[in-house]
Amino acid sequence: MTPEELSAAIRGALQSAVDSGDLAVTVPDEVRVERPRNRDHGDWSTNVALQLAKGAGMPPRDLATTLATHLRAADGVAAVDVAGPGFLNITLDAASAGELARSVVDAGTAYGRNDSEAGHVINLEYISANPTGPLHLGHTRWAALGDAMARLLSASGARVTSEYYINDNGAQMDKFAASVLAAVRGEPTPEGGYPGEYVAELGAKARAARPDLATLTDDEALAVARELAYAAQLEDIKDTLAAFGVRFDVWFSEKTLHDGGAVDEAVARLREQGHVFDQEGAVWLRTTDFTDDRDRVLIRANGEPTYFAADAAYYLSKKDRGFDEKIYLLGADHHGYINRLKAIAACAGDDPEHNIEVRIGQLVDLNGAKLSKRAGNIIELRDLIGWIGTDAIRYSLARYPADSPLSLDGEELRKQTNDNPVFYVQYAHARTANVARLAAEDGVHRADGFDASLLTDPTEATLLAVIGDFPRVVAQAAHLREPHRVARYLEDLAARYHKWYDTCRVRPMNAEEEVTDLHRTRLWLNDATRQVLANGLDLLGVSAPERM
Repeated sequence: MTPEELSAAIRGALQSAVDSGDLAVTVPDEVRVERPRNRDHGDWSTNVALQLAKGAGMPPRDLATTLATHLRAADGVAAVDVAGPGFLNITLDAASAGELARSVVDAGTAYGRNDSEAGHVINLEYISANPTGPLHLGHTRWAALGDAMARLLSASGARVTSEYYINDNGAQMDKFAASVLAAVRGEPTPEGGYPGEYVAELGAKARAARPDLATLTDDEALAVARELAYAAQLEDIKDTLAAFGVRFDVWFSEKTLHDGGAVDEAVARLREQGHVFDQEGAVWLRTTDFTDDRDRVLIRANGEPTYFAADAAYYLSKKDRGFDEKIYLLGADHHGYINRLKAIAACAGDDPEHNIEVRIGQLVDLNGAKLSKRAGNIIELRDLIGWIGTDAIRYSLARYPADSPLSLDGEELRKQTNDNPVFYVQYAHARTANVARLAAEDGVHRADGFDASLLTDPTEATLLAVIGDFPRVVAQAAHLREPHRVARYLEDLAARYHKWYDTCRVRPMNAEEEVTDLHRTRLWLNDATRQVLANGLDLLGVSAPERM
């Protein structure tokens, strides 16, 4: 019995109580069940009696007692106990609980997917680094968490578009172009420019693409250097992210907002909403009407738009493209952006509590990491991948909440021991695959038999309960935007599996022992565990190796 099936059984019991006149309640469309913290309290627990008691006009415990009587008659339910003020603790019979193993294997990669976020149309923007240098350690946290968040939301039924906002307009791009042109000409890096071997590499690529670069006028050469270096650096960013398992649906250029007139149009649209005013030759947005600490300049007195004006145009672009919900995942230095972005949403006529969500990721430091040889002053993501590996980095970043500072030890992440969480979980998956391979050699095949009532060992009941909780964990992690819940769940599942492995045998002890349905049914449970581990790791963008 899956949690969804148990939920339906509870609703059925409620309806039975209503039909018999024992209760006068409105049967809810959904009843939530959870695993009790203490396994002695049963397989599942629900607080539905506490939720319905007020409407029923009776004490929660009395309602729970009546409901328990009807629920005990449901197929697959072995026991129902009333606890505390009105909680129901439910124990399934072995056959009903064990049936979950077959359900999970049959569902395959679909197990854990749900529709809890169905109807949500979301634009998820993260990383959005300037295309003026390589991606570095500071970008890794949202690269890992943003991609995992997109996977979780999609797995929970939302329509998600992941987007990278390319900051390719303004003074930083001018300094970048001037630095590359200086490298082409063999000149020193200009003041405030970008040093590093990668700039020289970009200069060499620019020369190779345009051998006449040195003969152009300064303005012409600067424009060409900017275009060629920008394209090459953006390609490097895309390649690095691909190696990290991150791919974006949309790469949105800030420059297109300016070149296409979107910034001017945004100012005009916000003025129509009544929130734009002119003062001292500049154009302002009255964001203080919406919790911002001060009003913001859109167009300077010299006629130049501010970065904030581009932010407003970009928000309206997302709105015009049909994204009802816009999620911004920003770095630790962007706390000041929260109120101003929400103010833009409000000035655009949206609900800041619904249409926009801004999350801040705290800093990460990594002991033992070395500065990039190419960039000189940063720890490059590409170097981290080569040193530690994508799986270890992504999993380690995913297992902590984004709003807490994080310090990792690079050498610890490289270790293949049970003290390393990513190894511990991946090893559990590899062990399930090894058990299946060896079982096949011994003649144990799932297709030859399945008897869920044989899964009576306490470790089997515990393992099945954890497996059954996976869809709820996925839905909750998606709703709260917290991928770390999946990582911690996988570690618990791996621990339960290892304990079961030490207690229950899938294979015969020796050649003389006959293969029975107990072996075959345990193979179903083994393979169900493997499927859940693989599905969970995939949600985090981490591989599930079959051999380690």
